[in-house]
Amino acid sequence: MNIRRLTGTAHILSFATITFTIFTAVIFAATSVQAAEYRVEPLNEPAPKEEFSDEVSAMLAETGFRVIRGKNTTYCDIWLCKKWPVVADFQQTPAILYPFKPGQLIGVVRFARKGADFRNQDIPSGFYALRYAQQPVDGAHVGTSLTRDFLLLVQAEDDQSAANTEQKQLNVQSAKAAGSSHPAMFSMQRLIPSEKYPSIRHIEESDWWVVGARGMSDTDPAGELAIEFVISGQAAE
Repeated sequence: MNIRRLTGTAHILSFATITFTIFTAVIFAATSVQAAEYRVEPLNEPAPKEEFSDEVSAMLAETGFRVIRGKNTTYCDIWLCKKWPVVADFQQTPAILYPFKPGQLIGVVRFARKGADFRNQDIPSGFYALRYAQQPVDGAHVGTSLTRDFLLLVQAEDDQSAANTEQKQLNVQSAKAAGSSHPAMFSMQRLIPSEKYPSIRHIEESDWWVVGARGMSDTDPAGELAIEFVISGQAAE
Protein backbone atom coordinates (compact mmCIF):
# COMPACT_ATOMS: atom_id res chain seq x y z
CA MET A 1 0.00 0.00 0.00
CA ASN A 2 1.34 3.44 -0.95
CA ILE A 3 0.92 5.49 2.24
CA ARG A 4 2.22 8.67 0.58
CA ARG A 5 -0.40 8.46 -2.20
CA LEU A 6 -3.21 7.87 0.31
CA THR A 7 -2.05 10.80 2.41
CA GLY A 8 -1.92 13.04 -0.67
CA THR A 9 -5.41 11.94 -1.66
CA ALA A 10 -6.70 12.71 1.82
CA HIS A 11 -5.22 16.22 1.62
CA ILE A 12 -6.87 16.79 -1.75
CA LEU A 13 -10.24 15.62 -0.42
CA SER A 14 -9.84 17.75 2.69
CA PHE A 15 -9.01 20.82 0.57
CA ALA A 16 -11.97 20.13 -1.70
CA THR A 17 -14.27 19.80 1.31
CA ILE A 18 -13.07 23.12 2.77
CA THR A 19 -13.40 24.84 -0.60
CA PHE A 20 -16.95 23.55 -1.05
CA THR A 21 -17.86 24.65 2.49
CA ILE A 22 -16.53 28.17 1.89
CA PHE A 23 -18.27 28.36 -1.48
CA THR A 24 -21.56 27.24 0.09
CA ALA A 25 -21.21 29.80 2.88
CA VAL A 26 -20.56 32.60 0.38
CA ILE A 27 -23.59 31.62 -1.69
CA PHE A 28 -25.75 31.39 1.43
CA ALA A 29 -24.57 34.80 2.64
CA ALA A 30 -25.24 36.37 -0.75
CA THR A 31 -28.69 34.82 -0.83
CA SER A 32 -29.42 36.08 2.70
CA VAL A 33 -28.40 39.62 1.76
CA GLN A 34 -30.55 39.50 -1.34
CA ALA A 35 -33.52 38.14 0.63
CA ALA A 36 -33.21 41.03 3.12
CA GLU A 37 -33.61 43.72 0.46
CA TYR A 38 -36.87 45.67 0.21
CA ARG A 39 -38.68 47.60 -2.48
CA VAL A 40 -42.03 49.38 -2.79
CA GLU A 41 -44.74 49.22 -5.42
CA PRO A 42 -47.99 51.18 -5.84
CA LEU A 43 -51.08 49.32 -4.64
CA ASN A 44 -54.11 50.22 -6.72
CA GLU A 45 -56.77 49.01 -4.31
CA PRO A 46 -58.39 50.43 -1.16
CA ALA A 47 -57.96 49.11 2.35
CA PRO A 48 -60.62 46.46 3.06
CA LYS A 49 -63.58 48.38 4.49
CA GLU A 50 -64.70 45.48 6.64
CA GLU A 51 -61.56 45.89 8.79
CA PHE A 52 -62.26 49.47 9.86
CA SER A 53 -65.21 51.64 10.82
CA ASP A 54 -66.91 53.76 8.16
CA GLU A 55 -65.39 56.93 9.61
CA VAL A 56 -61.84 55.53 9.50
CA SER A 57 -62.33 54.09 6.00
CA ALA A 58 -63.61 57.47 4.79
CA MET A 59 -60.32 59.07 5.85
CA LEU A 60 -58.13 56.69 3.85
CA ALA A 61 -56.86 57.15 0.31
CA GLU A 62 -58.27 54.76 -2.29
CA THR A 63 -54.79 53.52 -3.17
CA GLY A 64 -51.73 52.61 -1.13
CA PHE A 65 -48.36 50.97 -1.59
CA ARG A 66 -46.85 47.55 -0.95
CA VAL A 67 -43.52 46.85 0.73
CA ILE A 68 -41.92 43.75 -0.78
CA ARG A 69 -39.08 41.80 0.79
CA GLY A 70 -36.65 39.84 -1.35
CA LYS A 71 -37.85 38.78 -4.77
CA ASN A 72 -41.63 38.76 -4.29
CA THR A 73 -42.60 38.34 -0.62
CA THR A 74 -45.20 40.85 0.53
CA TYR A 75 -44.06 42.32 3.85
CA CYS A 76 -46.87 44.81 4.38
CA ASP A 77 -49.41 47.07 2.64
CA ILE A 78 -49.88 50.70 3.70
CA TRP A 79 -52.68 53.17 3.06
CA LEU A 80 -52.31 56.78 4.19
CA CYS A 81 -55.05 59.27 4.98
CA LYS A 82 -56.37 61.39 2.13
CA LYS A 83 -55.48 64.53 4.06
CA TRP A 84 -53.64 65.23 7.29
CA PRO A 85 -54.54 68.03 9.68
CA VAL A 86 -51.38 69.88 10.63
CA VAL A 87 -50.37 72.14 13.51
CA ALA A 88 -50.77 75.81 12.60
CA ASP A 89 -47.54 77.81 12.44
CA PHE A 90 -45.51 74.66 13.03
CA GLN A 91 -41.77 75.18 13.46
CA GLN A 92 -39.54 72.17 12.92
CA THR A 93 -36.90 71.49 15.56
CA PRO A 94 -34.03 68.97 15.65
CA ALA A 95 -36.24 66.69 17.78
CA ILE A 96 -39.72 67.28 16.28
CA LEU A 97 -39.82 66.91 12.51
CA TYR A 98 -43.48 66.63 11.55
CA PRO A 99 -46.46 69.01 12.04
CA PHE A 100 -48.89 66.43 13.38
CA LYS A 101 -50.83 66.29 16.63
CA PRO A 102 -50.19 63.39 19.03
CA GLY A 103 -52.80 60.68 18.61
CA GLN A 104 -53.60 61.71 15.04
CA LEU A 105 -54.44 59.01 12.48
CA ILE A 106 -51.78 58.89 9.75
CA GLY A 107 -52.86 55.74 7.93
CA VAL A 108 -53.25 51.99 8.29
CA VAL A 109 -51.04 48.98 7.62
CA ARG A 110 -51.65 45.32 6.86
CA PHE A 111 -48.93 42.81 7.69
CA ALA A 112 -49.19 39.78 5.44
CA ARG A 113 -47.07 37.79 7.90
CA LYS A 114 -45.36 38.46 11.20
CA GLY A 115 -43.39 41.70 11.20
CA ALA A 116 -41.28 43.60 13.71
CA ASP A 117 -41.24 47.15 15.04
CA PHE A 118 -38.40 49.58 15.80
CA ARG A 119 -37.77 47.86 19.14
CA ASN A 120 -37.66 44.43 17.45
CA GLN A 121 -40.97 43.48 19.01
CA ASP A 122 -43.01 40.94 17.07
CA ILE A 123 -46.03 42.33 15.21
CA PRO A 124 -48.53 39.56 14.34
CA SER A 125 -50.03 39.49 10.86
CA GLY A 126 -53.18 41.58 10.50
CA PHE A 127 -54.46 45.16 10.24
CA TYR A 128 -53.28 48.10 12.32
CA ALA A 129 -53.94 51.82 12.57
CA LEU A 130 -50.88 54.09 12.43
CA ARG A 131 -51.10 57.05 14.80
CA TYR A 132 -48.60 59.83 15.37
CA ALA A 133 -46.90 60.09 18.76
CA GLN A 134 -43.99 61.91 20.32
CA GLN A 135 -41.46 60.17 22.49
CA PRO A 136 -41.70 61.33 26.12
CA VAL A 137 -38.99 63.60 27.48
CA ASP A 138 -37.95 61.58 30.50
CA GLY A 139 -34.99 59.70 31.82
CA ALA A 140 -36.22 56.38 30.43
CA HIS A 141 -35.76 57.48 26.82
CA VAL A 142 -32.50 59.42 26.87
CA GLY A 143 -30.34 58.53 23.87
CA THR A 144 -32.79 56.06 22.35
CA SER A 145 -33.60 58.25 19.34
CA LEU A 146 -32.35 61.48 17.77
CA THR A 147 -35.94 62.51 17.07
CA ARG A 148 -39.19 62.23 19.01
CA ASP A 149 -41.49 61.50 16.04
CA PHE A 150 -42.97 57.99 15.94
CA LEU A 151 -45.90 56.10 14.48
CA LEU A 152 -47.60 53.78 16.97
CA LEU A 153 -49.44 50.68 15.79
CA VAL A 154 -52.88 49.78 17.16
CA GLN A 155 -54.83 46.66 16.20
CA ALA A 156 -57.70 47.56 13.89
CA GLU A 157 -60.37 46.11 16.17
CA ASP A 158 -59.15 48.43 18.96
CA ASP A 159 -59.07 51.55 16.80
CA GLN A 160 -62.33 52.42 15.08
CA SER A 161 -62.48 56.19 15.66
CA ALA A 162 -61.32 58.92 13.31
CA ALA A 163 -60.71 61.27 16.25
CA ASN A 164 -57.30 61.76 17.81
CA THR A 165 -56.50 59.22 20.52
CA GLU A 166 -55.43 60.44 23.95
CA GLN A 167 -51.76 59.62 24.56
CA LYS A 168 -52.19 57.34 27.58
CA GLN A 169 -54.88 55.30 25.85
CA LEU A 170 -52.79 55.14 22.69
CA ASN A 171 -49.80 53.78 24.60
CA VAL A 172 -51.91 51.06 26.21
CA GLN A 173 -53.55 50.03 22.93
CA SER A 174 -50.25 50.00 21.08
CA ALA A 175 -48.52 47.94 23.77
CA LYS A 176 -51.35 45.42 23.43
CA ALA A 177 -50.60 45.20 19.69
CA ALA A 178 -47.01 44.22 20.53
CA GLY A 179 -48.08 41.88 23.33
CA SER A 180 -45.72 43.70 25.69
CA SER A 181 -45.51 46.64 28.09
CA HIS A 182 -44.10 48.96 25.43
CA PRO A 183 -45.96 50.43 22.42
CA ALA A 184 -45.36 49.00 18.96
CA MET A 185 -43.71 51.70 16.91
CA PHE A 186 -42.06 52.86 13.70
CA SER A 187 -39.43 55.59 14.00
CA MET A 188 -40.06 58.60 11.75
CA GLN A 189 -36.97 60.02 10.05
CA ARG A 190 -35.73 63.34 8.75
CA LEU A 191 -37.07 63.58 5.23
CA ILE A 192 -34.75 63.11 2.27
CA PRO A 193 -36.92 64.19 -0.68
CA SER A 194 -37.44 61.67 -3.45
CA GLU A 195 -38.24 62.26 -7.09
CA LYS A 196 -40.81 59.51 -6.89
CA TYR A 197 -43.16 58.38 -4.13
CA PRO A 198 -43.62 55.86 -2.65
CA SER A 199 -39.91 55.32 -2.17
CA ILE A 200 -37.56 53.29 -0.01
CA ARG A 201 -33.94 53.78 0.94
CA HIS A 202 -31.42 51.77 2.92
CA ILE A 203 -29.26 53.23 5.70
CA GLU A 204 -26.35 50.82 5.70
CA GLU A 205 -24.73 51.72 9.02
CA SER A 206 -27.92 50.91 10.94
CA ASP A 207 -29.41 48.46 8.41
CA TRP A 208 -32.66 50.45 8.32
CA TRP A 209 -35.09 50.38 5.43
CA VAL A 210 -36.86 53.73 5.34
CA VAL A 211 -40.14 54.17 3.49
CA GLY A 212 -41.04 57.54 2.01
CA ALA A 213 -44.61 58.49 1.10
CA ARG A 214 -46.53 61.61 0.21
CA GLY A 215 -49.88 62.89 1.46
CA MET A 216 -51.83 66.14 1.55
CA SER A 217 -52.21 68.81 4.21
CA ASP A 218 -55.84 69.70 4.87
CA THR A 219 -54.94 73.34 5.59
CA ASP A 220 -53.73 73.92 2.04
CA PRO A 221 -55.54 72.27 -0.90
CA ALA A 222 -52.31 72.29 -2.88
CA GLY A 223 -50.07 71.47 0.05
CA GLU A 224 -48.23 68.18 -0.32
CA LEU A 225 -46.52 66.70 2.71
CA ALA A 226 -44.03 63.83 2.62
CA ILE A 227 -43.09 61.56 5.52
CA GLU A 228 -40.44 58.91 6.11
CA PHE A 229 -40.33 56.12 8.67
CA VAL A 230 -38.35 52.95 9.35
CA ILE A 231 -40.33 49.97 8.08
CA SER A 232 -37.61 47.41 8.79
CA GLY A 233 -34.75 47.82 11.26
CA GLN A 234 -34.27 48.29 14.96
CA ALA A 235 -32.94 50.94 17.31
CA ALA A 236 -29.39 50.50 18.54
CA GLU A 237 -29.30 48.96 21.99
